[in-house]
Amino acid sequence: MNHAQKLGLAVLLVLYALLPQFLKSYGIYLMSLLCVYLMAAFGLNLIVGYAGQMSIGQAAFYGIGAYTAAILMTKLGMSFWLVLPIAAIICFAVGLALGFPALRVQHHYLAFATLGFNVLVFLVMRNEEKLTGGTFGIANIPRPTLFGYSLDGSLPFFYFTYASVIILAAVLWWLLRSPWGRAFAALRDNPIRAESTGVNITAYTLLAFAIGAACAGIGGVYLSALVNFIEPGQFHLSVSLMMLLAVIVGGSGRFFGPVLGSVVVILLPEWLRFLQDWYLAIFGFAVIVLMVFLPGGLLSLADRFKFGGSAR
Repeated sequence: MNHAQKLGLAVLLVLYALLPQFLKSYGIYLMSLLCVYLMAAFGLNLIVGYAGQMSIGQAAFYGIGAYTAAILMTKLGMSFWLVLPIAAIICFAVGLALGFPALRVQHHYLAFATLGFNVLVFLVMRNEEKLTGGTFGIANIPRPTLFGYSLDGSLPFFYFTYASVIILAAVLWWLLRSPWGRAFAALRDNPIRAESTGVNITAYTLLAFAIGAACAGIGGVYLSALVNFIEPGQFHLSVSLMMLLAVIVGGSGRFFGPVLGSVVVILLPEWLRFLQDWYLAIFGFAVIVLMVFLPGGLLSLADRFKFGGSAR
């Protein structure tokens, strides 16, 4: 990243931080939701864009994190700060286990395996009423406090979530520019050559799934605190598909791809709501046009017009 790109990124970060000051509560909620969604999308980009594995089950980890937080905070009275690492570790472990099918199957076969996992988790959330509340969900999920300061308000929680996603992004940025990140890229580009150069394909495939799942689990914890109520419909298979869409539309394998993609997935439908019954059709048409003319995602424009070189 050159100096111009760094300056542009800093300006965008400041503008995003200032914008909620001029919005009403629903606008602030959408901006907070975008930050939460990005946590899961960044993790999925690691799996799909960098490790080259296909996953349609990210919403399952999103839900596992959310339900872990909701159950532990409402039923056992645990604090947000204790629940957050517990949810991340649980999702990391489950992601590690889900990574094993990726060692045996690839591409659309792996997509079906992760799809089945999402459906299974959704059914558990809906049917295990004693634990998850079933279709009634879990309500009254508290928001955290920070150094004794309550984050109940819309603005305080937005800035808390915004700072958190920046920290998570910084950690992933460091990871992807470490030897681990180069190993992920080698695994995506040419697994046989990567193995011949000493990359442990088994270890890095499992690690990609585990870290990506942990990111989604962290996002789920923040989601539960943001909305104060969760139910199975929030983690349906369609949510996994929308997360995958966000990664692909923004630019799979490009670090900031999920950011642009999540803006399209979260905010574009809201901007089109004035069209009433037509807004979903126009949203779908817009996505199709993007995929036809920009198969590399929105950030491929940076390469096409040489705006500061590669956006990877």
